[in-house]
Amino acid sequence: VQLQASGGGLVQTGDSLRLSCTASGRPTFAEGWFRQAPGKEREFVATITWNGRIDYANSVKGRFTISRDASKNTVYLQMNSMKPEDTSVYYCASSDYGTDADALRLSWNYKYWGQGTQVTVSS
Repeated sequence: VQLQASGGGLVQTGDSLRLSCTASGRPTFAEGWFRQAPGKEREFVATITWNGRIDYANSVKGRFTISRDASKNTVYLQMNSMKPEDTSVYYCASSDYGTDADALRLSWNYKYWGQGTQVTVSS
């Protein structure tokens, strides 16, 4: 499985941005988005399972939306009402772990990772 993330960029506070993650290879149980700011650990953002169950980190709930276009093998992360604290490198990932919500919040349960895309939100 190979993942290609795109869509990052520089935006202002309150703006929107959409990230894309296109997968090649066999299907997996779930896809997720994580982010990592300089000097911080990688943190969970959102995940969507093969059967459509969705979970968000509290910090992005109500502002970010994860979705999938199966025909394009692509998962999206729509980010609205962005804040400076959203500034990070965003990574998409795929998991064969299963569909357990708590497990899918953990980065080590994701086997396949994209290359990361930088998102910067200016104040």
